[in-house]
Parts: sequence; C-alpha cells; structure tokens
Amino acid sequence: MRVLVTGGMGYIGSHTCVQMIEAGMTPIIVDNLYNSKETVLARIEKLTGVRPAFFEGDIRDRAFLDNVLAQANVESVLHFAGLKAVGESVEKPLEYYDNNVHGTLVLVEAMRAAGINSLIFSSSATVYGEPETVPITEDFPTSATNPYGRSKLMVEECLADIQKALPEMSITLLRYFNPVGSHQSGEMGEDPQGIPNNLMPFISQVAVGRREYLSVFGNDYSTVDGTGVRDYIHVVDLADGHLAALNSKGKEAGLHIYNLGTGNGFSVLQMVAAFSKAAGVEVAYQLAPRRAGDIAECWADPSKARAELHWEATRTIEDMTADTWRWQSNNPNGYPDV
Repeated sequence: MRVLVTGGMGYIGSHTCVQMIEAGMTPIIVDNLYNSKETVLARIEKLTGVRPAFFEGDIRDRAFLDNVLAQANVESVLHFAGLKAVGESVEKPLEYYDNNVHGTLVLVEAMRAAGINSLIFSSSATVYGEPETVPITEDFPTSATNPYGRSKLMVEECLADIQKALPEMSITLLRYFNPVGSHQSGEMGEDPQGIPNNLMPFISQVAVGRREYLSVFGNDYSTVDGTGVRDYIHVVDLADGHLAALNSKGKEAGLHIYNLGTGNGFSVLQMVAAFSKAAGVEVAYQLAPRRAGDIAECWADPSKARAELHWEATRTIEDMTADTWRWQSNNPNGYPDV
C-alpha cells in the first residue's frame, strides 16, 4: 500500500512511517519542515533500511500537492500536518485556522482531483472540550476551549460534510489523547523546535540539563494530587493505531471515528515521578497558576477501537518514560540540523 503522509517528518508522522515500512507499506512524505528537520529521514532509513520519498512543501500549495500526487500514485492519505500548541493558538488563531483548516481543505481538493478517496485525519481529544465525565467515548458532545481545539473540530465538521456529500469517500477521524514516548531504539523521538508545549519533552529537557525546571500549571484541580490528569499513550502504539485504521477502514466508505488512548489517566506529578525513576534523575519543578484553556482531567474509553480496529495500546508508563529518556539522553539537543 502506497500512502501519502502529510507532516511525515514530525513526531507522530515519523514514527508512523517506521511502523508502516516494517509492515510492508510505502509512505511518501510531504512536510514543510516548520517544526521538524530533514535529518529525520536518515533515522527512518537507519531503523528500517528504507529511505522514504520526501517532498518538501506546504499542504496549502495546491500546485505543489497536485505535482506530488501525480508522481506518488497513492491510494490513501494520512494527514498529520498541522500546528498543535494550545497556548500559541490563543496568540495566533489566524495561523491555526489557515494552516489546519484551510490546509486540510486544499488537501482534500487535491485528493479529489487525483481520484483518491481514502483519508485518515490526525484529530485530537481536545474536540471534547471540557467533558462532564470520564472516560470519554466517541459519542460525547464536542466543543472547544481554545483555537487549536476549535481548528481540529472545524476540520472534523468539514470532513463529515464532505463525506456526506461524497459517500464514496472513506474518512477516518482519529482522536488522539496525549502522545508521549519514543522509538525504543532511542534513534527517534519528540524534538520540538523552541520551548516545548507538551509535558514529556519539557520533563526530558529538564532531566538532560537543557532547562532549569518544569512549570506545573495548576495544583488545585479536583484530581488525585491537584494537577491535571491525562491519558498518555506511547507514540508507537499510536502509530500502530493508524495502521489498524488503514487496514480496517481505509477502503470502507463512510465516516469513521475512534479514540486512540489507553483508558488510564496519570497526573502531571505522577508523570514527573515516573520519569525521575526511569532516568535516575530528579526532575525539578515549580508550581504555577493554571493556564487558560486547560481542563482538570481527560482520558479515553478506547473500547470502540479495540472492537472495530482490533487495536489497543500495550505500552506502559514505564515504557513511555524509559523510551523518552533513552531518546533524550542519546540526543540531548534533538535531531542534528544536517
């Protein structure tokens, strides 16, 4: 199976490309390198023996996409490309709507022109807003508490309308919870450009000495220790979820929606303790006020994916933290620039 992977040089996209190659699939990567580096290709090749085709460009560039799709001969698209920082989205909403919403619409237009009817979209549990209860099932009401989440929800609504109008299309919405971890080899991991916006890379950068301490935003939530609780899922489990969706739903017309999570929640301080244990390094942290748009707790009911995609997360919090530390300690400054 030949598959176009937008944002394939990024954290989740690159790990998914490795799993795809090992499963006998052929990823063709499109990425504008806004938050990633071309040196990721060499790591994919080192792990798999295969260097994927890579086209540098932006999904908002229709002529670029038409050219890629004319060459690539793909039958499906995995769509990871997008901006993803909650705080930044509050400061730069226009960029988020342009990149995430407009970019997706240009991509679908190009797919339609090329006769490609299969799309798997990298969505987010943020589309559930602030849920009244947990765990979260796919039929929960959707809403958004920040422009990032709203952009994901807008894309979901656009894709639902498109699929209804074009019933031959197969569109799968994968609502991620909190991806963490790294490839177990330590060769690939999360390498955010600038200050990390997610918990695990910030913890690991503190542990390796790149940052002085972690700011823990809010310790007065109604949770086990007052800090926010999330469903952390190992990035390789998440990658395997995409392969399961491709194999199970990629050729089945309709709109398909799945949570990809573990079904377990851990607090910020529990993650700090687990990482400190895995790394043998005390992670310094300071308490800070809550951030706007954050919620108390959020974790998945992943039973639908287990039943219909025959997929479930198997890696533990110990795997997540140990693999992250292996990546960060082997690559203290992330991927090289060249």
